[in-house]
Amino acid sequence: MSIGVGIFLLAVGAILAFAVRDSWDAVDLTVVGFVLMAAGALGIALSFYITNRRRSVPNEALDPAVEEEYRVVEEDHRDVKE
Repeated sequence: MSIGVGIFLLAVGAILAFAVRDSWDAVDLTVVGFVLMAAGALGIALSFYITNRRRSVPNEALDPAVEEEYRVVEEDHRDVKE
């Protein structure tokens, strides 16, 4: 569920919960509206969680042995400049 679908569910749920005054014997539209609003809020929260989890990049980009080579080269390079 994307953020747009969550916002849509929130809007439809709010309309059903607060603006519609019709009543049916089998369905309480106010409760349906609150359920849709809860589903929309949960969908938005899950969408943010999944998006942020997917964007996380591992911190270790270099192999430790290669990184040690770069450190040695940089240290040697500093000695030459002085």
